[in-house]
Amino acid sequence: QVQLVESGGGLVQPGGSLRLSCAASGSIFSLNGMGWYRQAPGKARESVARMITRGGTDYAEYADPVKGRFTISGDNAKKTVYLQMNTLKPEDTAVYYCSYGGWWGQGTQVTVSS
Repeated sequence: QVQLVESGGGLVQPGGSLRLSCAASGSIFSLNGMGWYRQAPGKARESVARMITRGGTDYAEYADPVKGRFTISGDNAKKTVYLQMNTLKPEDTAVYYCSYGGWWGQGTQVTVSS
């Protein structure tokens, strides 16, 4: 069993930054496979960024709308994954979730508005 707790959401003006955190506990031994997703009102949940391993090499994979603005990183010792979000836009407004192996956190609201 895995527990995921997100934090760090809030209200920010366009062009601003936020850093989300996802603290994991339970049966998780590597941060590879953890990812951030978001769901805006009236829209389907979509992938934002994921930490993956391919051919023995670790990668960060990003959705096109956030490339160059968002950065996913992790601290294995703390079992925590972060999402640094820069140059935020109103269209980034959504509930952000972290996920691992089919487990989901409760989400944290990010609102980008002036």
